[in-house]
Amino acid sequence: MTAPWQKAAFFLFVLILGGQAIFVNSVPYDYSATTECLAEPLKPQYGGGIIVNPEFEKSLDGWTSFGYANVAHKVSKSGNRFSVAHDRSVPHHSVSQKVHLEKDKLYTLSAWLQVDKGTADVRAVVKTPNGFIAAGAIEAKASCWSMLKGGLTVNISGPAELYFESNNSTSEIWVDSVSLQPFTLDEWRSHHNSTINQVRKKMVSVTALDAKGKPLGGAKFTVYPIRPGFPFGTAINQGILWNPEYQKWFANRFTVTTFENEMKWYSTEQTRGHEDYSVADAMLAFVQKHGVHVRGHNVFWNDPNTQMNWVKWLNNWELQQAATRRLNSVVSRYKNQVIAWDVNNENVHFNFFESRLGQDASKIFYQEVHRIDSNVVLFLNDYNTLEEPGDWNATPDKYLKRFHQIRAGVPNAKMAIGLESHFNVPNIPYMRSVLDQMASAGVPIWLTELDVAGTDPIQANYLEQILREGYSHPAVQGIVMWASWTPNGCYRMCLTNNLFQNFPVGHTVDSLIREWNTHSHGTTAKDGSFQVHLSHGEYEVRFEHPSVNSSSVHKIKVDAGSHHEHKLQIQH
Repeated sequence: MTAPWQKAAFFLFVLILGGQAIFVNSVPYDYSATTECLAEPLKPQYGGGIIVNPEFEKSLDGWTSFGYANVAHKVSKSGNRFSVAHDRSVPHHSVSQKVHLEKDKLYTLSAWLQVDKGTADVRAVVKTPNGFIAAGAIEAKASCWSMLKGGLTVNISGPAELYFESNNSTSEIWVDSVSLQPFTLDEWRSHHNSTINQVRKKMVSVTALDAKGKPLGGAKFTVYPIRPGFPFGTAINQGILWNPEYQKWFANRFTVTTFENEMKWYSTEQTRGHEDYSVADAMLAFVQKHGVHVRGHNVFWNDPNTQMNWVKWLNNWELQQAATRRLNSVVSRYKNQVIAWDVNNENVHFNFFESRLGQDASKIFYQEVHRIDSNVVLFLNDYNTLEEPGDWNATPDKYLKRFHQIRAGVPNAKMAIGLESHFNVPNIPYMRSVLDQMASAGVPIWLTELDVAGTDPIQANYLEQILREGYSHPAVQGIVMWASWTPNGCYRMCLTNNLFQNFPVGHTVDSLIREWNTHSHGTTAKDGSFQVHLSHGEYEVRFEHPSVNSSSVHKIKVDAGSHHEHKLQIQH
């Protein structure tokens, strides 16, 4: 299905700043992406953007050889035209095009790629005066075309050169339907606001009625948020159990959390055969008291470096028995108490259990968790897919390939995509392109361990960019930051100091929470009605009227499936 924002060639968006309307005539963003390998490439997005001759209809006009590759123009039997970089001897020998890039613009990139034999990882790279920028990657195949989607920004305006490199220097690289589309910052923000209005908010009509069911005009109303609909939170650790200030700071802000370490195997069974869930149980009781949901993290962790020594020393049969006991123990204990499980953490990068128990180890883990708790959402959780276009091991297609392998083994389970989101300097256009590709799986996407390197203003600026991008993307259904507090500091990002006074990143979080939690007040019209555009969530609607001695309070829920009309009776 084509989304509304993909249909129009242009849309007019209005920003209200300081009481003045600013009109942004914006090219709508194309959220489409496909992970299918097709017999023929699709047309280039945005007609190619600033790329000259994007479909090679004019032979190699605008294109040249990068390095010492030989570049040819070819035509398929069906009449499709494309370029071929052949006789390559090093990874970066390929086809390229020179472009001019501007510092204050965001560029979305797409291209269709193929190789002449087998498979090969192919990456889009942009050479700038300040160095080389990886902008996206794909595993290209022979006999069909794969879509690479990525993006980039530059820190200096000037000449640049787009080219494609491969880890297989003997493969031919075939290129077609290339696009490089610039967006201004105002245009990019207009995409945020447009999608937020469509997927995070709803226009609600409310009519106040008197005790006899007749419309009551002139009633003063207030609509106040009780609980946001979009899950947003941060990780916590056991330190919260004995720190009232930590508890207050956390509970007043967030609706979802992840325990940093306390549910992990090495925390609950440090000594073989001696389980201790007391800390995790106490933390769970605390968050349940405050209506905060918990993502279970994790049943297993596939990184060999995270295994306890006693686990490493087990033979394969003993490891199978220990893993079975662990899975049954933790999942049964927290059945119907956690909303999700990271079943075998960082399964794309690592394979400890597969190397010891067979290639289907993770698939079996997912099957068993689903058997015990069929309602819990099962996540594949990993890093660098969203953050780093330079990590060959975790490109979007590599992540999705692993996701679909596991999903095939549990077809009836509720599956979801977990992107850890440990950022250094965020590449925002690339981030959006990855979310587009992940959305092709048709399951919920969460940013599960979000943090960002940096200090004070820079860190806060980066965090705001990332949070806005995640919240505004139609496929993202939850965000958890990795900002668990300790007196000695945090993993990489602390939101507060030890007195629970916000750092700049904490102010950023609070500001966005206020922005995303809509409210309204006013007076009903003569027919007793009013309309308000509300973010999804639960609300308290309070009425006051001279004919009523006390205020009347009602609760409504706003989400994509809720009624948009509410008739609320004011009680005498």
